[in-house]
Amino acid sequence: MLCELATYLHQINPYAIKLWEGGPVRWYGLSYLLGFYVAYLLFKRIAKVGITTLGPKDPADLIVTLAMGIVIGGRLGYVLFYKPAMLWGFSSRLPFWDVLAINNGGMASHGGMIGMILACWWYAKKHGHALGHLIDLGACAAPLGVFFGRIANFVNGELLGRACSPNLPWGVKFPQEIHLWDNSLIAELARQLPMPPSVNMSYPSWFIDQVQQGNTLAVQIAQTWVTTRHPSQIYQALLEGLLLWLILMFAWRRPRKPLFISGLFVSGIRCFGLPLNFSENPIYIWAIRWAFHAVNGLASSCFWRALH
Repeated sequence: MLCELATYLHQINPYAIKLWEGGPVRWYGLSYLLGFYVAYLLFKRIAKVGITTLGPKDPADLIVTLAMGIVIGGRLGYVLFYKPAMLWGFSSRLPFWDVLAINNGGMASHGGMIGMILACWWYAKKHGHALGHLIDLGACAAPLGVFFGRIANFVNGELLGRACSPNLPWGVKFPQEIHLWDNSLIAELARQLPMPPSVNMSYPSWFIDQVQQGNTLAVQIAQTWVTTRHPSQIYQALLEGLLLWLILMFAWRRPRKPLFISGLFVSGIRCFGLPLNFSENPIYIWAIRWAFHAVNGLASSCFWRALH
């Protein structure tokens, strides 16, 4: 049984509903909607028991504001930090501007964090709430978003983990690994599994699609050629998502100084992130280290405010 689990090949289709190429509904988008909805239920519960300055009708307005800040900040963060060329990229197809084509590249978590803080600032100024309290509320819900987001990353075959032993019981083979292969290896694959000339997509995308559709030859090649890897997305979903959320909710039960919960959140992300680095693909380590420096500074600032 363990050997069978160790040979699991990732064949999950990223589309929940697919009527045409690229749309309309991906599991990734649904994960955001589910995360925002669960956060709304959490805010509503907190408002009901009276451990917040929010009124009964405030949770809906707050979650809409936060959702806009997170989505806009996350997308702009991805574009500015990773692909600034998208700022002047336009096409004749909807949505015309590359920045608005969220299915092309996705979003950046640190950009989403900045967007959430700015959204909290705007909401606090408009409705007369303490900024630190709103940021703490956002921090309480953030691990739930991390959980759903990392599950979506697993479904999409993104943020691949490090290579591991083929005998690891929970190891996974991601055909999306083909994007990391050199051209000579892809050319050899194309000779063994030619792509029909009529297909209008890149060979790596077509190969992944064939694996997901269960093409016998594509599946056999993937089972042989693709590396077994740690499902680091699942590790992150459980540690930085569910476990961290439980810790924050336990801390929320007692009155805390403003930004204490936020400091606990970013420190938890940092603490859990350090051991998780060993399961991450080295190609992503530079970005993770950059994010850790930013998170460390934010955590220090939050704790300084909370303790003084």
